[in-house]
Amino acid sequence: MKAMILAAGLGTRLRPYSESRPKPLFPVLGRPLVLHLLDQLRNSGCREFVVNTHFLSEQFEKKLVNEQGVFVQIEKDILGTGGGLRMARSKLGTAPFLAINGDILHSLDPAEIYSRHLASGAPVSLVVHNRPRFNNLRVAPNERVTAFRVGAGNIDSGRGERLLAFTGIQIIDPALLDKIPGGFFDIIDLYRQLVANGTEINAIVVSGHFWTDIGTLEDYLALHEKLLTYPALIDELGLDVTVNKPVHCTGDTVLGRSVKFRDWAFVGSGVRIGDNARISRAVIWDGAIVPAGALIEDEIVVR
Repeated sequence: MKAMILAAGLGTRLRPYSESRPKPLFPVLGRPLVLHLLDQLRNSGCREFVVNTHFLSEQFEKKLVNEQGVFVQIEKDILGTGGGLRMARSKLGTAPFLAINGDILHSLDPAEIYSRHLASGAPVSLVVHNRPRFNNLRVAPNERVTAFRVGAGNIDSGRGERLLAFTGIQIIDPALLDKIPGGFFDIIDLYRQLVANGTEINAIVVSGHFWTDIGTLEDYLALHEKLLTYPALIDELGLDVTVNKPVHCTGDTVLGRSVKFRDWAFVGSGVRIGDNARISRAVIWDGAIVPAGALIEDEIVVR
């Protein structure tokens, strides 16, 4: 089983933090998110991976250089979700492969999802769930996706149609990628063409799981709040980290006098915090310096 992690976005909603680090390399409990995703995929049987990159691609090369089975695909121009997949065609083999957005964290089992796809007989499966904030896929009672990016007025609930949200996880027959032209291309345009031509797109409906993206500052902080205040969640997600909860200071943190923490916080490696600093609901990245007397609330400290 092969997988591609889609990591070439610009992370515009996370600016200014994403101006110095691509979103999939944002640390989650001190470890880049993309490494957590690779761990999860390996635990499900994946052995070969493509990670596509664009902005600050050299950071991906440096971080992934020792990761076995990982090919870093550098895209000089933005190619979109479809164009990036098309460029990776020769690396993805002939069997269906997993594609996963590089800005999500979840407790789903990729191996089970893959098996459900194979059983569907469809050339592509989208993993979907009920998230009202994101619901815009129309799913028929036979669990086939029939429309994309639609609103509530475009379903017939009397016929059993539902609006559900894409999780950012899909399984694709590589032969479909041959239909994508070169250059920038949105994969949804291909899926719309398939539906219009009568090709079935399978919906793998999931529930009872943990899922989040880190698309905004609020999402990123909320993820850390959950991880640091609900101890069982780290184990549920299978994260290879050990932290103190709800306030974690890495062993080499230098704390000044009378530093006060409130609610929760994660403090990375090599951080120096000045005297009388007050820190609440914050993530402080490796090597950052918090000045004496600083008030840090609901934010990321980058450096």
